[in-house]
Amino acid sequence: MTVSDLAKRYGDVQALRGVSFSVEPGEIYGLVGPNGAGKSTTLRTLATLLTVGSGDVSVFGADVESEPNEVRKRIRYLPEDAGSYDNLTGRQYLEFVADFYGDDPDELVERGVEIADLDDRIESKTSEYSKGMTRKLLLASTIMTEPDLAILDEPTSGLDVENARAIREIVKQFPGANRSVLLSSHNMLEVEYLCDRIGLLNEGEIVAEGPPAELVERYGVENLEEAFLEAVA
Repeated sequence: MTVSDLAKRYGDVQALRGVSFSVEPGEIYGLVGPNGAGKSTTLRTLATLLTVGSGDVSVFGADVESEPNEVRKRIRYLPEDAGSYDNLTGRQYLEFVADFYGDDPDELVERGVEIADLDDRIESKTSEYSKGMTRKLLLASTIMTEPDLAILDEPTSGLDVENARAIREIVKQFPGANRSVLLSSHNMLEVEYLCDRIGLLNEGEIVAEGPPAELVERYGVENLEEAFLEAVA
């Protein structure tokens, strides 16, 4: 997956300013930065939900603008504010999603049940779920289909420590030879743990890129948060 010189404007606001990066097979790549930096705009463009203002965006050789349907076959996108259908049980929700993918929806559902790890609560209506339980279900529905690229916007936002840790472990185990993750986060400790490489995004621009430990060493600081502050200084 490759993004080259992606720019995006909303009226007088320049949301993205020539963003460029790539995600290699088998890796977890993180877009890191404060709210309003352009993380969600970038992910939504890759997910074919926003048009490309200027620049080139391709996902495994398929152009996001000219071949959106080919891109959609290869990706799954989990927005930060995604929700489930309150009148369905957790299992029914997984069945609903599985019907859109593959020739064996039952196998996908069982994989989703295992990933969600909600025990007997998988048979409860999602209206009875906590935010953490809902997020685990949604993440399971996203990756049970084993997309080539899972795009996750702030996957642990608003979760307590226990549920955030569970989500991180699910994400950590997903990449394979032909499966990658692109995620956004403003949680520096989270991306240090999860990501093979990151792009530090500020005011619509990637100001630094590399493995987390390498960025910390590059700026001669103790952690990624301090590296970000140095990069935008």
